[in-house]
Amino acid sequence: RRKVDSEGCCFQDRWKVEYFFTEIRNHCVCLICQETVAVYKEFNVKRHYQSRHSTYDKLTGHDRSEKLKQLEAVLIECVMKMVENICPEKKQEFANICLARNTVARRIEEISSDIKRQLTSKGVDFDFFSIACDESTDLSDTAQLLIFMRGVDDEMNVTEELLDLQSLTDQTRGKDLFVSVSSAIDDMKLPWNKVTGIITDGAPAMVGERSGLSTLICNKVIEEGGKAIKLHCIIHQQVLCAKHLKYDHVMKPVLKTINFIRSKALCHRQFKQFLLDIQAEYEDVLYHNDVRWLSRGSALQRFYSLRKEIGEFLETKGQPMRELSDPIWLADLGFLVDITKHLNVLNTSLQGKDAAVNQLYSHLKAFGTKLQLFIRQLSQTQPNTIHFSALQEIMNSFPQDNISAQTSRYAADIASLAGEFKRRFQDFAAIEKEISLFSSPFSVDPEDAPDQLQLELIELHCDSELRSRHQQLSLVNFYRQLDKSRFQEIRTLAKKMLSLFGSTYMCEKTFSAMNFNKNRVRTRLSDSHLRDILRIKT
Repeated sequence: RRKVDSEGCCFQDRWKVEYFFTEIRNHCVCLICQETVAVYKEFNVKRHYQSRHSTYDKLTGHDRSEKLKQLEAVLIECVMKMVENICPEKKQEFANICLARNTVARRIEEISSDIKRQLTSKGVDFDFFSIACDESTDLSDTAQLLIFMRGVDDEMNVTEELLDLQSLTDQTRGKDLFVSVSSAIDDMKLPWNKVTGIITDGAPAMVGERSGLSTLICNKVIEEGGKAIKLHCIIHQQVLCAKHLKYDHVMKPVLKTINFIRSKALCHRQFKQFLLDIQAEYEDVLYHNDVRWLSRGSALQRFYSLRKEIGEFLETKGQPMRELSDPIWLADLGFLVDITKHLNVLNTSLQGKDAAVNQLYSHLKAFGTKLQLFIRQLSQTQPNTIHFSALQEIMNSFPQDNISAQTSRYAADIASLAGEFKRRFQDFAAIEKEISLFSSPFSVDPEDAPDQLQLELIELHCDSELRSRHQQLSLVNFYRQLDKSRFQEIRTLAKKMLSLFGSTYMCEKTFSAMNFNKNRVRTRLSDSHLRDILRIKT
């Protein structure tokens, strides 16, 4: 005889919307009349619905979904009243119980939709906005294009949010990326003539002169009567400049030694126990990952701090590191540790959300001035190594080896690094006048300003009260309080500058969140759900 239990029938999620049924404790329950269907068969569920609740057929689409939510809410309310009478101390625990497996997913979708609606309403008031784009591949080999937007309204309120996550299943050429970005902007109903700029990570598909995404975006903006500038992420360029100092004769032995210690489990355990026994400053060496921005400096600093302990350990293993007894090599290591530390400080200062382009450029200019100071100090007859503590320590440890003669070479290397910074940051140098005018309007000569700003700039210079406000208030609040009719052009310039991205930091941070959520055990996470999660995350 055939048994129903052996047929493997189970509740189908689509029955919720189609027939207003839900599953409670392995029972198929009607949300309308609370009756139970004995067997998990669609025929039985459908027959119950059509025979008793066919009047609900007139509800379709959004209305039907809303009715389902109302019925589920009524069920929750009934359960909570029952709990209050039977076991009131368990009320909070019951309140946290979800009715179905898809409840969390549905709530994430609703929150994401609400955030998008808020962003759309804000976008109507934007006077100018710019976009930041970056593309990466997730664990399912789908190319994900992140598009962030930074907009400014007439009251100088800045909004920096995720515009969209576009999933690309085919090629990722410049024109493919352009189609995705255009779809996102048009879907949000944002006017193209208000785009002030686009910033990317510098990949060929992003910055190609003829068919790169930045070029296609700028051409589209020109067609619509606007003007946009192309920028290469200031952090990416800083990292590329840092790689200009290769120092392979230092890095290769260091990485070889780190890999020797950490690649084999037994050797690694013994090394950690060795450091513990001698009460060393640190407990382990750090791997170097070329992709991570601060990895090189961290690995070098840790190796330098443990250089004596590492030398002793390698001796016990019969693998002595001869470089650790070479004063010139140690001096090169100390110099590389110090200059990489300065580069890491710059990199850290460039990170962060809501950073205006003038703030980032000021950090960059300050570092350029520091490099010139280093060059002058290391080029002296008696070199000044006050800002190079590791190099100074090595020089003091080997006074008889005349390591100070190497400082002229270090000065030349820093000069080469300064030249690389100047060569790479030409896109930011091209708007330096606008940045200076925005950040320090009282220090700019009106004759050097654009024609449409000269008269307003003279008015600004002659107003002592505004000069005092500029010194007391933040830059955004200063421009927010300027008279709209009297300083119309200056306010327009300020809004354009505030709308510009200086880096793709938010894209990089969001990709980290993407890899955390779509990991090797969640590769089937859909693109739409991934978009909703990242929209809430950012």
